[in-house]
Amino acid sequence: MSNTVRRALVVGPTGAIGKALVAAMRRAGGWTVYGLSRGAPPSGAQFDHLAADLMDRDSVAAALAGAEPITHLFYAARAAHGEGGIEDVASNVAMLANVVEAAAARSSELRHVHLVEGTKWYGVHLGPHRTPSSEDDPRHLPPNFYYDQEDALIALARGQCWSWSACRPTVVCEFDPSRARNLTAILAAYAAICREFGTPLDFPGTRAGYESLNEVTDAGHLADAILWLSTRESGTNQAFNITNGDAFRWRHMWPRLATMLGLTCGEPRDIRLADWMKDKGPVWERIVSREGLVPQPLEATALWAFGDFVFRQDWDVLSNLTRLRRTGFAGSIDSAEMFARQFTQYRAARLMPTVRDA
Repeated sequence: MSNTVRRALVVGPTGAIGKALVAAMRRAGGWTVYGLSRGAPPSGAQFDHLAADLMDRDSVAAALAGAEPITHLFYAARAAHGEGGIEDVASNVAMLANVVEAAAARSSELRHVHLVEGTKWYGVHLGPHRTPSSEDDPRHLPPNFYYDQEDALIALARGQCWSWSACRPTVVCEFDPSRARNLTAILAAYAAICREFGTPLDFPGTRAGYESLNEVTDAGHLADAILWLSTRESGTNQAFNITNGDAFRWRHMWPRLATMLGLTCGEPRDIRLADWMKDKGPVWERIVSREGLVPQPLEATALWAFGDFVFRQDWDVLSNLTRLRRTGFAGSIDSAEMFARQFTQYRAARLMPTVRDA
Protein backbone atom coordinates (compact mmCIF):
# COMPACT_ATOMS: atom_id res chain seq x y z
CA MET A 1 0.00 0.00 0.00
CA SER A 2 1.28 3.48 -0.84
CA ASN A 3 1.94 5.68 2.18
CA THR A 4 -0.11 8.37 0.43
CA VAL A 5 -3.31 6.31 0.71
CA ARG A 6 -5.28 7.57 3.68
CA ARG A 7 -8.61 6.11 4.71
CA ALA A 8 -9.93 7.43 8.00
CA LEU A 9 -12.51 6.09 10.40
CA VAL A 10 -13.89 8.82 12.67
CA VAL A 11 -15.77 7.40 15.64
CA GLY A 12 -18.24 10.01 16.82
CA PRO A 13 -18.27 11.98 13.55
CA THR A 14 -21.14 14.31 14.50
CA GLY A 15 -19.69 15.46 17.82
CA ALA A 16 -17.70 18.64 18.28
CA ILE A 17 -14.29 17.11 17.63
CA GLY A 18 -15.37 14.43 15.18
CA LYS A 19 -17.11 17.00 13.00
CA ALA A 20 -14.02 19.22 13.04
CA LEU A 21 -11.82 16.27 12.07
CA VAL A 22 -14.02 15.45 9.10
CA ALA A 23 -13.90 19.09 7.97
CA ALA A 24 -10.11 19.24 8.40
CA MET A 25 -9.60 16.15 6.25
CA ARG A 26 -11.89 17.57 3.58
CA ARG A 27 -9.86 20.78 3.58
CA ALA A 28 -6.58 18.91 3.36
CA GLY A 29 -7.73 16.57 0.59
CA GLY A 30 -6.45 13.08 -0.08
CA TRP A 31 -8.57 11.36 2.58
CA THR A 32 -11.38 8.85 2.25
CA VAL A 33 -13.50 9.43 5.35
CA TYR A 34 -15.87 7.03 7.10
CA GLY A 35 -17.90 8.00 10.14
CA LEU A 36 -19.00 5.39 12.67
CA SER A 37 -21.96 6.03 14.95
CA ARG A 38 -25.19 4.44 16.10
CA GLY A 39 -27.59 7.00 14.62
CA ALA A 40 -27.83 8.32 11.09
CA PRO A 41 -25.96 11.61 10.50
CA PRO A 42 -27.75 14.79 9.42
CA SER A 43 -28.24 15.38 5.73
CA GLY A 44 -25.19 16.70 3.93
CA ALA A 45 -22.68 14.83 6.09
CA GLN A 46 -19.21 14.91 4.53
CA PHE A 47 -18.39 11.27 5.22
CA ASP A 48 -19.57 7.77 4.38
CA HIS A 49 -21.67 6.66 7.32
CA LEU A 50 -21.27 3.28 9.01
CA ALA A 51 -23.94 2.38 11.57
CA ALA A 52 -22.99 0.35 14.65
CA ASP A 53 -23.55 -0.04 18.37
CA LEU A 54 -20.13 0.66 19.89
CA MET A 55 -20.95 -1.56 22.85
CA ASP A 56 -21.32 -4.54 20.49
CA ARG A 57 -18.04 -5.68 18.89
CA ASP A 58 -19.87 -7.83 16.32
CA SER A 59 -21.95 -4.82 15.30
CA VAL A 60 -18.78 -2.76 14.81
CA ALA A 61 -17.09 -5.56 12.84
CA ALA A 62 -20.13 -5.90 10.57
CA ALA A 63 -20.13 -2.15 9.89
CA LEU A 64 -16.42 -2.09 9.04
CA ALA A 65 -16.85 -5.02 6.67
CA GLY A 66 -18.69 -2.61 4.38
CA ALA A 67 -15.78 -0.18 4.16
CA GLU A 68 -12.37 -0.25 2.53
CA PRO A 69 -9.50 -1.14 4.89
CA ILE A 70 -8.78 1.91 7.00
CA THR A 71 -5.35 3.40 7.66
CA HIS A 72 -6.17 5.87 10.47
CA LEU A 73 -8.67 5.60 13.31
CA PHE A 74 -9.79 8.71 15.20
CA TYR A 75 -11.73 7.91 18.35
CA ALA A 76 -13.84 10.87 19.55
CA ALA A 77 -16.79 9.09 21.17
CA ARG A 78 -17.90 8.96 24.81
CA ALA A 79 -20.49 7.02 26.72
CA ALA A 80 -23.55 9.03 27.75
CA HIS A 81 -22.74 11.42 30.60
CA GLY A 82 -24.01 14.49 32.38
CA GLU A 83 -22.23 17.51 33.79
CA GLY A 84 -20.07 16.67 36.78
CA GLY A 85 -19.85 13.33 38.49
CA ILE A 86 -17.85 10.28 37.54
CA GLU A 87 -18.13 9.12 33.94
CA ASP A 88 -18.70 5.43 33.18
CA VAL A 89 -15.29 3.76 33.05
CA ALA A 90 -16.35 0.27 31.93
CA SER A 91 -18.52 1.45 29.04
CA ASN A 92 -15.97 3.93 27.74
CA VAL A 93 -13.20 1.32 27.78
CA ALA A 94 -15.40 -1.35 26.16
CA MET A 95 -16.47 0.99 23.35
CA LEU A 96 -12.88 1.93 22.53
CA ALA A 97 -11.64 -1.67 22.66
CA ASN A 98 -14.47 -2.91 20.47
CA VAL A 99 -13.64 -0.41 17.75
CA VAL A 100 -9.86 -0.79 17.86
CA GLU A 101 -9.99 -4.59 17.89
CA ALA A 102 -12.50 -4.71 15.03
CA ALA A 103 -10.52 -2.18 12.99
CA ALA A 104 -7.23 -4.02 13.48
CA ALA A 105 -8.84 -7.34 12.55
CA ARG A 106 -10.44 -5.84 9.44
CA SER A 107 -7.43 -3.88 8.16
CA SER A 108 -3.81 -4.96 7.95
CA GLU A 109 -3.20 -1.45 6.59
CA LEU A 110 -3.99 0.28 9.91
CA ARG A 111 -1.16 2.69 10.69
CA HIS A 112 -2.34 4.91 13.52
CA VAL A 113 -5.05 5.22 16.20
CA HIS A 114 -5.74 8.57 17.84
CA LEU A 115 -7.67 8.85 21.11
CA VAL A 116 -9.36 12.10 22.15
CA GLU A 117 -8.98 12.78 25.87
CA GLY A 118 -9.15 16.07 27.77
CA THR A 119 -7.83 18.06 30.71
CA LYS A 120 -9.99 16.04 33.09
CA TRP A 121 -6.90 13.81 32.90
CA TYR A 122 -5.24 16.34 35.22
CA GLY A 123 -8.25 16.64 37.53
CA VAL A 124 -9.57 19.99 36.30
CA HIS A 125 -13.05 18.79 37.32
CA LEU A 126 -11.87 18.14 40.89
CA GLY A 127 -10.24 21.45 41.76
CA PRO A 128 -6.77 23.02 41.79
CA HIS A 129 -4.09 20.91 40.14
CA ARG A 130 -0.49 21.26 38.97
CA THR A 131 0.00 23.94 36.29
CA PRO A 132 1.25 24.25 33.67
CA SER A 133 -0.09 20.72 33.25
CA SER A 134 2.36 18.36 31.53
CA GLU A 135 1.52 15.06 29.92
CA ASP A 136 3.60 13.04 32.39
CA ASP A 137 2.15 14.63 35.54
CA PRO A 138 1.06 12.13 38.22
CA ARG A 139 -2.47 10.78 37.92
CA HIS A 140 -5.08 11.67 40.51
CA LEU A 141 -6.91 9.04 42.55
CA PRO A 142 -9.19 7.08 40.17
CA PRO A 143 -11.72 6.59 38.75
CA ASN A 144 -10.95 8.50 35.58
CA PHE A 145 -11.98 6.76 32.36
CA TYR A 146 -9.24 8.51 30.38
CA TYR A 147 -6.64 6.57 32.37
CA ASP A 148 -8.29 3.23 31.65
CA GLN A 149 -8.82 4.03 27.97
CA GLU A 150 -5.21 5.03 27.40
CA ASP A 151 -3.92 2.00 29.29
CA ALA A 152 -6.16 -0.23 27.17
CA LEU A 153 -4.98 1.42 23.94
CA ILE A 154 -1.32 0.98 24.87
CA ALA A 155 -1.94 -2.69 25.61
CA LEU A 156 -3.78 -3.19 22.32
CA ALA A 157 -0.95 -1.52 20.36
CA ARG A 158 1.76 -3.69 21.90
CA GLY A 159 3.41 -5.82 19.21
CA GLN A 160 1.22 -4.37 16.43
CA CYS A 161 2.19 -2.53 13.26
CA TRP A 162 0.19 0.56 14.16
CA SER A 163 1.08 3.41 16.52
CA TRP A 164 -1.13 5.51 18.76
CA SER A 165 -1.45 9.03 20.08
CA ALA A 166 -3.84 10.95 22.32
CA CYS A 167 -4.80 14.61 22.66
CA ARG A 168 -5.77 16.55 25.77
CA PRO A 169 -7.58 19.74 24.78
CA THR A 170 -9.19 22.07 27.25
CA VAL A 171 -12.67 23.63 26.67
CA VAL A 172 -13.44 23.11 22.96
CA CYS A 173 -15.20 26.05 21.26
CA GLU A 174 -16.82 26.06 17.83
CA PHE A 175 -19.72 27.20 15.69
CA ASP A 176 -22.28 24.42 15.98
CA PRO A 177 -26.03 25.17 16.10
CA SER A 178 -26.75 21.66 17.35
CA ARG A 179 -24.43 21.79 20.37
CA ALA A 180 -25.55 23.50 23.56
CA ARG A 181 -22.43 22.36 25.47
CA ASN A 182 -20.43 25.09 23.78
CA LEU A 183 -18.97 28.09 25.56
CA THR A 184 -19.46 30.37 22.55
CA ALA A 185 -23.19 29.66 22.37
CA ILE A 186 -23.53 30.02 26.14
CA LEU A 187 -21.87 33.43 26.07
CA ALA A 188 -24.04 34.58 23.14
CA ALA A 189 -27.32 33.50 24.76
CA TYR A 190 -26.36 34.94 28.15
CA ALA A 191 -25.47 38.27 26.55
CA ALA A 192 -28.74 38.39 24.61
CA ILE A 193 -30.71 37.91 27.83
CA CYS A 194 -28.65 40.52 29.69
CA ARG A 195 -29.30 42.96 26.85
CA GLU A 196 -33.03 42.24 27.00
CA PHE A 197 -33.07 43.25 30.68
CA GLY A 198 -30.79 46.24 30.11
CA THR A 199 -28.09 44.95 32.45
CA PRO A 200 -24.32 44.95 31.97
CA LEU A 201 -22.53 41.74 31.07
CA ASP A 202 -21.66 40.60 34.59
CA PHE A 203 -19.25 37.70 34.97
CA PRO A 204 -21.39 34.80 36.28
CA GLY A 205 -18.81 33.17 38.53
CA THR A 206 -16.48 33.69 41.44
CA ARG A 207 -14.15 36.64 41.81
CA ALA A 208 -11.24 34.20 42.13
CA GLY A 209 -12.29 32.60 38.85
CA TYR A 210 -12.35 36.05 37.26
CA GLU A 211 -8.69 36.48 38.17
CA SER A 212 -7.42 32.95 37.36
CA LEU A 213 -5.61 31.92 34.18
CA ASN A 214 -7.71 30.12 31.59
CA GLU A 215 -7.35 28.69 28.10
CA VAL A 216 -9.66 27.32 25.40
CA THR A 217 -9.27 25.24 22.23
CA ASP A 218 -10.73 26.09 18.84
CA ALA A 219 -12.23 22.92 17.31
CA GLY A 220 -10.66 23.49 13.89
CA HIS A 221 -7.24 24.16 15.40
CA LEU A 222 -7.55 20.97 17.45
CA ALA A 223 -8.43 18.94 14.36
CA ASP A 224 -5.44 20.31 12.45
CA ALA A 225 -3.13 19.36 15.32
CA ILE A 226 -4.62 15.86 15.56
CA LEU A 227 -4.07 15.27 11.84
CA TRP A 228 -0.48 16.51 12.20
CA LEU A 229 0.25 14.11 15.05
CA SER A 230 -1.44 11.18 13.32
CA THR A 231 0.61 11.45 10.15
CA ARG A 232 4.11 12.02 11.54
CA GLU A 233 6.56 9.80 13.35
CA SER A 234 7.14 12.51 15.95
CA GLY A 235 3.49 12.26 16.98
CA THR A 236 3.46 8.57 17.87
CA ASN A 237 2.96 6.65 21.10
CA GLN A 238 2.48 9.69 23.34
CA ALA A 239 -0.25 11.99 24.60
CA PHE A 240 -0.19 15.69 23.71
CA ASN A 241 -1.75 18.79 25.23
CA ILE A 242 -3.51 20.89 22.57
CA THR A 243 -4.89 24.36 23.25
CA ASN A 244 -5.06 27.62 21.31
CA GLY A 245 -1.58 28.42 22.60
CA ASP A 246 -2.47 31.58 24.47
CA ALA A 247 -3.80 32.04 27.99
CA PHE A 248 -6.00 34.74 29.48
CA ARG A 249 -7.71 35.94 32.62
CA TRP A 250 -11.44 36.57 32.40
CA ARG A 251 -10.69 39.95 34.02
CA HIS A 252 -8.99 40.94 30.75
CA MET A 253 -11.08 38.91 28.31
CA TRP A 254 -14.49 39.88 29.71
CA PRO A 255 -14.44 43.56 28.61
CA ARG A 256 -13.49 42.44 25.09
CA LEU A 257 -16.36 39.94 25.03
CA ALA A 258 -18.77 42.59 26.27
CA THR A 259 -17.77 44.87 23.39
CA MET A 260 -18.19 42.03 20.87
CA LEU A 261 -21.63 41.31 22.30
CA GLY A 262 -22.81 44.93 22.36
CA LEU A 263 -22.88 45.39 26.13
CA THR A 264 -21.09 47.30 28.83
CA CYS A 265 -18.80 45.20 30.98
CA GLY A 266 -20.15 44.37 34.42
CA GLU A 267 -18.45 42.80 37.41
CA PRO A 268 -18.11 39.32 38.90
CA ARG A 269 -21.35 38.10 40.47
CA ASP A 270 -21.32 34.76 42.23
CA ILE A 271 -24.39 33.28 40.58
CA ARG A 272 -25.11 29.91 38.99
CA LEU A 273 -26.46 30.18 35.46
CA ALA A 274 -28.24 26.84 35.79
CA ASP A 275 -30.40 28.43 38.52
CA TRP A 276 -30.74 31.98 37.21
CA MET A 277 -31.71 30.93 33.70
CA LYS A 278 -34.44 28.47 34.70
CA ASP A 279 -37.21 31.02 34.12
CA LYS A 280 -35.67 32.77 31.09
CA GLY A 281 -37.21 30.55 28.38
CA PRO A 282 -40.05 33.02 27.63
CA VAL A 283 -37.52 35.87 27.49
CA TRP A 284 -35.48 33.95 24.92
CA GLU A 285 -38.61 33.20 22.88
CA ARG A 286 -39.41 36.92 22.82
CA ILE A 287 -35.90 37.70 21.57
CA VAL A 288 -36.11 34.99 18.90
CA SER A 289 -39.47 36.26 17.67
CA ARG A 290 -38.55 39.94 17.60
CA GLU A 291 -35.12 39.42 16.01
CA GLY A 292 -36.27 36.85 13.44
CA LEU A 293 -33.93 34.17 14.72
CA VAL A 294 -34.14 30.49 13.91
CA PRO A 295 -36.56 29.05 16.50
CA GLN A 296 -34.70 26.97 19.05
CA PRO A 297 -35.49 26.47 22.73
CA LEU A 298 -33.13 28.08 25.19
CA GLU A 299 -32.15 24.71 26.67
CA ALA A 300 -31.13 23.54 23.19
CA THR A 301 -29.05 26.69 22.70
CA ALA A 302 -27.04 26.89 25.91
CA LEU A 303 -26.14 24.25 28.49
CA TRP A 304 -25.93 26.49 31.54
CA ALA A 305 -24.44 23.79 33.78
CA PHE A 306 -21.40 23.67 31.51
CA GLY A 307 -21.07 27.44 31.74
CA ASP A 308 -21.08 27.13 35.52
CA PHE A 309 -18.34 24.50 35.31
CA VAL A 310 -16.13 26.89 33.32
CA PHE A 311 -16.87 30.17 35.10
CA ARG A 312 -16.66 28.74 38.61
CA GLN A 313 -13.13 27.39 38.22
CA ASP A 314 -11.28 29.58 40.70
CA TRP A 315 -7.89 28.05 39.99
CA ASP A 316 -5.47 28.33 37.07
CA VAL A 317 -6.05 26.14 34.02
CA LEU A 318 -2.90 26.10 31.89
CA SER A 319 -1.34 23.40 29.71
CA ASN A 320 2.31 22.91 28.80
CA LEU A 321 2.57 22.71 24.98
CA THR A 322 6.29 21.90 24.77
CA ARG A 323 5.77 18.30 23.65
CA LEU A 324 3.40 19.37 20.86
CA ARG A 325 5.79 22.11 19.67
CA ARG A 326 8.66 19.64 19.48
CA THR A 327 6.78 17.65 16.84
CA GLY A 328 6.97 20.69 14.54
CA PHE A 329 3.35 21.79 14.95
CA ALA A 330 3.50 25.56 15.29
CA GLY A 331 -0.16 26.51 14.87
CA SER A 332 -1.81 28.88 17.34
CA ILE A 333 -5.10 30.76 17.68
CA ASP A 334 -5.82 34.11 19.34
CA SER A 335 -8.71 33.22 21.65
CA ALA A 336 -10.36 36.65 21.50
CA GLU A 337 -10.29 36.52 17.70
CA MET A 338 -11.75 33.01 17.87
CA PHE A 339 -14.71 34.20 19.95
CA ALA A 340 -15.29 37.15 17.59
CA ARG A 341 -15.23 34.86 14.54
CA GLN A 342 -17.62 32.36 16.08
CA PHE A 343 -20.04 35.08 17.24
CA THR A 344 -20.10 36.34 13.64
CA GLN A 345 -20.94 32.84 12.44
CA TYR A 346 -23.82 32.56 14.91
CA ARG A 347 -25.19 35.92 13.80
CA ALA A 348 -24.93 34.99 10.12
CA ALA A 349 -26.88 31.79 10.83
CA ARG A 350 -29.58 33.85 12.61
CA LEU A 351 -28.96 32.06 15.89
CA MET A 352 -27.76 35.14 17.75
CA PRO A 353 -29.13 38.70 17.72
CA THR A 354 -27.34 41.44 15.83
CA VAL A 355 -25.20 43.61 18.08
CA ARG A 356 -26.54 47.02 18.94
CA ASP A 357 -24.66 49.89 20.52
CA ALA A 358 -23.90 49.32 24.20
